[in-house]
Amino acid sequence: MTQHLLPYLIVAFVYMAVALDYWRIATQGKPVDENAFPFQLHSAMVALGLVMHAGLLYRDIFAIGSLNLGVYYALSAIFWLTVLIYWLADLKHSLRSLQAFVLPPAALFVLMPGFAVKDYYVDTHGFTLFNLHILIAMVAYSLFTFAALHACLMRVAERALHQKQSWLSLPDFPPLMVLDALLFKVLHVGFVLLTITLISGMLFSEEIFGKPLQFNHKTIFSIASWLIYAWLLFGRFKFGWRGKTATRWTLLGFVLLMLAYIGSRFVLHVVLGR
Repeated sequence: MTQHLLPYLIVAFVYMAVALDYWRIATQGKPVDENAFPFQLHSAMVALGLVMHAGLLYRDIFAIGSLNLGVYYALSAIFWLTVLIYWLADLKHSLRSLQAFVLPPAALFVLMPGFAVKDYYVDTHGFTLFNLHILIAMVAYSLFTFAALHACLMRVAERALHQKQSWLSLPDFPPLMVLDALLFKVLHVGFVLLTITLISGMLFSEEIFGKPLQFNHKTIFSIASWLIYAWLLFGRFKFGWRGKTATRWTLLGFVLLMLAYIGSRFVLHVVLGR
């Protein structure tokens, strides 16, 4: 059992070590040098964690001739991509404080597959369209999860800018304009992928899922989420929405999207144990 958990524990330790060391440095109150050795080490450690995490996901999800769609693995994959986006963005902008916020939950979710007692394997042998549909959907959900976390951090940064008390205080925040630009870059890509996911699911439902399209709660919530994000991007283009307006619509769309996917998966695989 310990041998089985060891790779997951190592990745979780790497993520937590980087986050805790950042907070240790930040609480010293000294000027931060972006090129200082500790931060270069942090970046290298996160890269190592991402590589190891990706290896675990590949091993656990892409079994021979099947695809593991269990909720624990989906959550682990979503947070892997979230950490990856922040790591890549940090190469251009200083986003260490945001990484320090995201890494602890990523450490938690990377452990969950190690304790999973129920898998959900789907035979995908020869179903290229199904594989592509699932892959695009997972990336879209991951991007919107990132957007939701990022929106929460933007709300914290905005409160800090106006010197309001907040449940979280992060030092070394990037400028709000940088955060806003990153949010909408991710939203644009996520929206395109969500659109492809919905269209492929509707047009090829019988080929992908073995049954015609059904307007169940998953379909309704997914379409509602798509409409929310479409309205947000239109508002950005037409009215220049940003700040509270943008984060509010981002979080609303995310809640609907998670009700469509994570909600149903959680009930089936965790509550009902199917």
